[in-house]
Amino acid sequence: MYYTGIGSRETPADILALMTAIARRMAAEGHILRSGAADGADSAFEAGAEAKDIYVPWIGFNGHRSQLLPTPEAFEMAKEFHPAWHKCKRGAKALHARNCHQVLGHDLKTPSSKVICWTKDAAGGGGTGQALRIAKAWHIIVHDLCDPEIRKLYA
Repeated sequence: MYYTGIGSRETPADILALMTAIARRMAAEGHILRSGAADGADSAFEAGAEAKDIYVPWIGFNGHRSQLLPTPEAFEMAKEFHPAWHKCKRGAKALHARNCHQVLGHDLKTPSSKVICWTKDAAGGGGTGQALRIAKAWHIIVHDLCDPEIRKLYA
């Protein structure tokens, strides 16, 4: 079973530690992480995960060795979910396309069981917001660790 572990690069240190602990628990239960090799939340989840699919927008992103790149179909999907796609440069588009795979897998048809994330004020902003819009459209549970009630689920 897959889950998506993502969030802001500005995730607080105590939440990063919690994310790593969550990833360890999820790994012990046989779950596979999907994430994106960004600093902050992505790296914290990856540090605790055993089995993982790490999607990168381009080869060498953040020094990561993953070869899981966004497909042309992911670019098309990302375009549908981004409110200002026409304003994005190629690199930003690749980052947003990669988010599609983080939530729906390489085939874009295998949804994660849930998304665990941290966004400022639990507002779902930034690049994480793109993944959350996709999750919402697919009726995937989102647990934003900025919300103290959600954090209690993982304490």
